[in-house]
Amino acid sequence: MEIYLVGGAVRDELLGRDLGERDWLVVGGSAEALLAQGYRQVGKDFPVFLHPDTHEEYALARTERKTAAGHAGFDTDANPEVTLEEDLARRDLTINALAKDGRGRVIDPFNGRQDLERRILRHVTEAFAEDPLRVFRVARFAAQLQGFSVHRDTRAFMAGMAESLSELPAERVWGEFRKALAAPAPQRFIEVLLDCGCLSPWFPELKDIRLDDGLEDAEARYGAIGWSLTPAAAAALSKRLKPPNAFARLADDIAGHGRTLSAWRGADAEALLTALTAINGLRDPVRRRAALTVAGFKAGVNLDPLDAALVRMENELAAERQRWPKLSGPEMGKRLRESRLRRLAQAQR
Repeated sequence: MEIYLVGGAVRDELLGRDLGERDWLVVGGSAEALLAQGYRQVGKDFPVFLHPDTHEEYALARTERKTAAGHAGFDTDANPEVTLEEDLARRDLTINALAKDGRGRVIDPFNGRQDLERRILRHVTEAFAEDPLRVFRVARFAAQLQGFSVHRDTRAFMAGMAESLSELPAERVWGEFRKALAAPAPQRFIEVLLDCGCLSPWFPELKDIRLDDGLEDAEARYGAIGWSLTPAAAAALSKRLKPPNAFARLADDIAGHGRTLSAWRGADAEALLTALTAINGLRDPVRRRAALTVAGFKAGVNLDPLDAALVRMENELAAERQRWPKLSGPEMGKRLRESRLRRLAQAQR
């Protein structure tokens, strides 16, 4: 039984990047042998095991055969006779089909090191076309690995896979897009998909949109998409991709109210209060600050004064309400609205 470090960890080490998770490959081993050594199997049918001490993933070398549509339609063979090269051959890109043995020697049967040096994203074999998720993985790697381009043959494969993209589950597509949003060059994700005709069916709204890399995190970058979309388009994109609620809500807030918030000093006080109420900005300071950060970035203005004014307004109202007589629900709502409108108008001046 031989154990190799494989995939992204080897790639990133050769690129001089910080290593993330490490994945290990077991050649010539069996589930029974690993279980006897204290490894814990992940799932019932997939040959991946957690190390008893480090909890890192160790996978049995395997081959795969396409049996059904979609990214999961494969029959897996993980018998001890599967070789290292056979396992590496099933991987997506040459730069990920790398292994390192216990002596530090890099095994590179598909010239991945050369493609790293040339900054090329190239498929390993024609089996690439069997998994439609790889289209989005390539686009994501282009966003993460700055300066890398997609090989023309791989682009051709991706173009031929466009019709199969609808087979994918939303959570897998979102997983790749979220990683791209957090990458140094998120716009490359869109450029690569456009180049091979694969923006639809998942991202048609983003055809003419540039993803911002100046914002701090993936959530803010997703929210910023709303600046260039109608509320209906932003809702359609989120319904299709099924991002976390905070992501979808921020994009919706920006699509519907971002411009009113960014131009708050000149806005009608009624319109400003309506926008703040719509994003629950008077009750939820975290949601409000997220929207103000994105709207301010897109408009090129500092919205900290608005945030400070709202904090001050609500503190003053809390104290003032202690002096109000007992009012019915509608009467209380009317009094609060009038007080907020008056204070917003004062803050705008």
